[in-house]
Amino acid sequence: MRIIVASHTYIVDLNCEKLRELSRLNSDIQVIVLVPKRWRPGGVQNKIIESEVKNEGNFKIIPVGNFSENNQGLLTFKPEIINILKQFKPEIIQVEQGAKSLGYAQLITLNKLLGLKAKNVFFTWWNLPYKNKFPISLLETYNLKNTDGLIVGNQDGLDILRNHGYQGRSIVLPQLGVDEKLFTPREEPQLASQLGLKCNEFVIGFVGRFVTEKGILTLIKSLAHLQDLSWKLLLLGRGILQEKIETTATELGIKDRLIIVESVPHDEVPHYINLMDILVLPSETTYQFKTLTAVGWKEQFGHVLIEAMASRVAVVGSDSGEIPHVIEDAGLVFPEGNAEALGNCLRELMEKPDLAKELANKGYARVMEKYTNQALARKQLAFYQELIINNY
Repeated sequence: MRIIVASHTYIVDLNCEKLRELSRLNSDIQVIVLVPKRWRPGGVQNKIIESEVKNEGNFKIIPVGNFSENNQGLLTFKPEIINILKQFKPEIIQVEQGAKSLGYAQLITLNKLLGLKAKNVFFTWWNLPYKNKFPISLLETYNLKNTDGLIVGNQDGLDILRNHGYQGRSIVLPQLGVDEKLFTPREEPQLASQLGLKCNEFVIGFVGRFVTEKGILTLIKSLAHLQDLSWKLLLLGRGILQEKIETTATELGIKDRLIIVESVPHDEVPHYINLMDILVLPSETTYQFKTLTAVGWKEQFGHVLIEAMASRVAVVGSDSGEIPHVIEDAGLVFPEGNAEALGNCLRELMEKPDLAKELANKGYARVMEKYTNQALARKQLAFYQELIINNY
């Protein structure tokens, strides 16, 4: 099977592991990843990433000249992409820039004009309701009409596109998996000592941005009612709420139980997760629907959850967005923004260590089955095979 995947996401090599695993599943599978030659991450004015060619046998990354260097919806490729398509003759063309992507429309059109007969697939994370104005409405209609298969990172995103008229084949599958060799259970006595953690001290953890939508202040407030128990709160990240976090913890009398570690490289995050007895993701939905656009945010997946689960750490999450679908019965879920309910979840796990261990083991089994890069690659391949076998 010859597969082309196009997205700015894969400029970051770490993000390519699922696609590498896909190319290893069968010697007949060839994967070419098309990335823009130049990209400004987050639209940062003076930071430009120059992409590099990689040839790993059945897995290749090919940078292609691009229009727009900082807007994924406007990202399109220069004419050199035509020769790549002609020579490779893909059976699957997947574009990971969303339903209203010009780049996806471009690849759909080239697929037709070159007579390739490849199956058109796109991926999206978008999980907020929206309406389109002309001409964006025409662009999305064209893209959805010519889509053979849809991969969505969350259930809300799939429901939204069904409401927008897509009736074809689909699967809910995250864009990125977890590296089970990096995120794995291990003791971290040296790091625990450096952070001043005592042996067997109960650690509640959070990994992420210190911003309102991540619900971190709800987490702080939930712990005010647990001062009769022995615990420490380990926060790994950074953001505009750091001062507010420290002020709130002081007001609630729990400042001495707070440990804040500024963001560390991704390959060091597992060491900190392994110090935790519970990882909490208390995300809070902030979106509002205004005129024809959705403003705000809702948790699209919660990747840190599967990283903790792979490390055999029990997880607690709010019911924002995709979190309940990721956790299912392998952790505890509470109503977003409800500090009392979160506190009850934490107390239950602290007072019932057997339950915490049971959930940690369930989480580990769940992530090994569903969310490793290899597991995602197998599901993605099965979806491609379904598209090719059934001329939907």
